[in-house]
Amino acid sequence: MPIIRGDGLVREVSGMPCPDGTFAQRGRIRRDALDLLERERLLAAAYCYRIVPLDEPPGEVLRAGGAVLEASRLVPDGGRLTALAFGICTLGPAIERRMTALFAERRMSLALALDRVGNDLLFALARRLQDRIVAEARKYRLTVAGELRAGDPGLPLETQAVVQRLSGADAIGVTVTPGQVLHPVKSISMVLGVGVDLPLAHWSRCDDCPSARKCTMSGRAAGDDLNGAS
Repeated sequence: MPIIRGDGLVREVSGMPCPDGTFAQRGRIRRDALDLLERERLLAAAYCYRIVPLDEPPGEVLRAGGAVLEASRLVPDGGRLTALAFGICTLGPAIERRMTALFAERRMSLALALDRVGNDLLFALARRLQDRIVAEARKYRLTVAGELRAGDPGLPLETQAVVQRLSGADAIGVTVTPGQVLHPVKSISMVLGVGVDLPLAHWSRCDDCPSARKCTMSGRAAGDDLNGAS
């Protein structure tokens, strides 16, 4: 089970334009949040994953690693689905604790800016995790197509604990609460289809979201689709 630390993430996110770039004050507060993040060493970014062979050919449910997943959306129209990739990434607990302290100190603007920066860091880390899974699959001449996260249409929220277990997330300190929420909160889980000659998946986990067109918080940038990657 590979475990990767998120070196260089702050540098990557620091180079991103501020979403509210027309407002100089907001850009300054964002820089303050990034400075705070580095000065107090709040970031403990890490991810882990496993590519788990299917226990049996795909059907109405998918069976892998002894678990049953209601994730038939990952079954492709062509090619052959042979495995599922389970991954989790996290920024660690310190960012959340610092945000709570900032709110208690009534430093609301800085707390919110730290939250936004945390989201940017988490999605950048998720892209690294996706790319790492694709690279791992290529070693075995496999392709990756389709991505779901627990709670998406097509993957029940109750799957969260399965993803946590099969990805080996205990090793990076990520747990699942009784309400199926990942802890630390700044964490993301994912399940990807892996197989032989998988075709491009003509769907996205964001398709059914009414805010998809204007969303700036998708897991991958537009045009950077991993579906069908080989």
